[in-house]
Amino acid sequence: MTFDANTLAGMIDHTLLKPEAMPEQIEVLCAEAIQYGFASVCVNGVYVPLATEKLAGSAVKVCTVVGFPLGAMHPFAKVHEAKLALEQGATEIDMVLSVGNLKAENISEVHHDISSIVAECQLRGAICKVILETCLLTDQEKVVACRVCVDAGADFVKTSTGFSTGGATVEDIRLMRQTVGADMGVKASGGIRNLATALAMIEAGATRLGVSAGVTIINELTGGTALGGDGY
Repeated sequence: MTFDANTLAGMIDHTLLKPEAMPEQIEVLCAEAIQYGFASVCVNGVYVPLATEKLAGSAVKVCTVVGFPLGAMHPFAKVHEAKLALEQGATEIDMVLSVGNLKAENISEVHHDISSIVAECQLRGAICKVILETCLLTDQEKVVACRVCVDAGADFVKTSTGFSTGGATVEDIRLMRQTVGADMGVKASGGIRNLATALAMIEAGATRLGVSAGVTIINELTGGTALGGDGY
């Protein structure tokens, strides 16, 4: 599989979600995203206004997380969080699925949780990605989760928060792609720290990568000097 730097960069959500992340680090993240042409920066909600300001006039999108990292917030709280982020400039929302409800087979609750966020995103022309936290699910639960996301109108299914017991695997990406079909987005995140892993995820069916090592990955592709990124 051959990728040029621009194509690969355009599939990367340049991510910094650590709780200790400081404003100056978000500013660097945004500058790198503009320099390398990443699809978006993915930041915690508190930094959406700052990222919106720093990315103004660029093609880089502002992505933020909702119900992060556990997915166990009340649906009303998730909706309010998403609405505020969208009002402050976010154009992509990565929400965490209600894992406990999924495992308990409370599918209507899971569907409502997702569709409520999807509705807010659609009102503003934004994208909704749903984090399944695949490391906590059986293969059958992953399939069910993907089908609920499709039915609820989400734009992407996403593997992981990066804060649980595991991240993206090629096998999970392949299963997710097989389940959702060719048209829905599939985002791999968690543990993608080098070019080989990134390309393996794409070959398995990922159309977006959530990584903090984006600069390292692109520089590995181009032969440049790695400037940063410590894995997500």
